[in-house]
Amino acid sequence: MTSINRINDIVLSVEGMTCEHCVMRVTKALRAVKGVRVVKVDLASKSAKVTYDPDEVDEKAMISAVVKVGYQAKVGK
Repeated sequence: MTSINRINDIVLSVEGMTCEHCVMRVTKALRAVKGVRVVKVDLASKSAKVTYDPDEVDEKAMISAVVKVGYQAKVGK
């Protein structure tokens, strides 16, 4: 029997990013989270759009990954 993976998108609001180096740090942190498939971090909007498998990861784990590298994050719009 084959399992069907569900894929969701979420936008995180990320505070504290000031440069492209910050974007790279946040991107790398999110990509390292098991279950995250695609990450697009935008400095201008201070946001991160994440495509993920909700069976493998939840919002708290993604927010925690961002906080661990020195930024504040919350679920955005």
